[in-house]
Amino acid sequence: MSDPDRYLKSRNGKWYYVRRIPGHVQDLVGQSRISLTLKTDSLETARVRRDAMEEADTAYWAKLIAQSPVEQAEARYKADKARCMALGFVWKSLDHLVSEAAPEELVSRVLTVGNGSDTSRTAKADALLGTARRPTIAVSKALEVFLAEIAPDFMRNKSPQQKRTYQKVKQRAVNNFIEICGDKGIAEITREDAVKFHTWWQKRVTGEIVPKCSPNSGNRDVGNMRKLFDDYFKHIGEEDLPNPFRNLRFRERKIDKKKRPAFPTDWIRDRILRPETFKGLNDQASGILLVLIETGCRPSEICNLPAHRIHTDAEIPFIEIEFQEKRELKTESSIRRIPLVGVALEALKHFSEGFPRYHDKEENFSQIARKHFRAKGLFPTEDHVIYSLRHSFEDRMKEGRIDPEIRKFIFGHSIDREEYGEGASLLFLQGELRRIALPFPREILNKLNDILPDESL
Repeated sequence: MSDPDRYLKSRNGKWYYVRRIPGHVQDLVGQSRISLTLKTDSLETARVRRDAMEEADTAYWAKLIAQSPVEQAEARYKADKARCMALGFVWKSLDHLVSEAAPEELVSRVLTVGNGSDTSRTAKADALLGTARRPTIAVSKALEVFLAEIAPDFMRNKSPQQKRTYQKVKQRAVNNFIEICGDKGIAEITREDAVKFHTWWQKRVTGEIVPKCSPNSGNRDVGNMRKLFDDYFKHIGEEDLPNPFRNLRFRERKIDKKKRPAFPTDWIRDRILRPETFKGLNDQASGILLVLIETGCRPSEICNLPAHRIHTDAEIPFIEIEFQEKRELKTESSIRRIPLVGVALEALKHFSEGFPRYHDKEENFSQIARKHFRAKGLFPTEDHVIYSLRHSFEDRMKEGRIDPEIRKFIFGHSIDREEYGEGASLLFLQGELRRIALPFPREILNKLNDILPDESL
């Protein structure tokens, strides 16, 4: 067991941290011995402060051996912060102390440097007066810090798949920035770098670089770099740095937003709602498609619908789109209750436990459904996708003259006015949706449990 009083010396009733610096590190440090007052006459307090300094110095010296300037700067920065805390202060940069600290704080720090050998006073002064430069870590490393130490707060309610998607878009922005500007230190990113990145995206938005991308894609990448810069420096306590990506964005016009076409109503009725449509498609994917047709829900909402949110036996059958402990909804307005009518009600009677095969795997559902629809010639054009069923439901509600606010509620869109009352009842909503429900052959339901499984996904 190590000596509990190692590196501790008592002088005139006060405890000191006294330690010989290893010979192979002395040249890098510029001294051979450390002697620092611990500012206490309590042995117990001295041991706690000694532990902090010992750990900081050991880590610092280990980093120095690597001979990497960045690692050496980072090690010194961390060691000074730990030493400063051991002396009863919070580490602050010299620039911050000079420009913002109260005079009495500066005096207190200078007095704490106190007496002692030149080397011990220098070590304390460096820590207390914040002379160590902030270590410059690469953008790629800053993203690692963001994902490990900052993002967990943003991701705590996301499902595993949602977390992977969240991380993927952050990583894509950093990868693109590195491709254009290099993996430079995040503190060294200049306005010129940010403009260069923005200009590269501008060429993609205008089609000068193919493939042409939407303004939204460019804004997402530039915005993620802006957020990374802001959040990283807030995290390390230096939030006053001007963000080089500030005010850089692309104007998004309605014409720039590619609107997915809707399936014509007669196409759904005559081409999709046929027993042969679902031959060769697994039963759960088939069930999800049938529910989408008469609810207008997002595919992810139905793929992740838990059993206790399915109420097919209620007097007015309905489903609940609600927050889940490990799954984030798109918006708060997405919370809603939707009456079940037509083929959606009959399909969910077969799937009262939901669709476990596609839980948190909505991308798998979209992929297999898209592949099946293409093979069967069920897309009217190349621009149609499975999500087009949601657009079709909107068109049918419009043609059925359903009130715009009712349509927004059923779709999970926000209502842009002050809300009063309890909203429309399930009974009323059921009556509205029944008016636009499509007829379907019963043979579809008879085949649901006999459909050939597709084990590819």
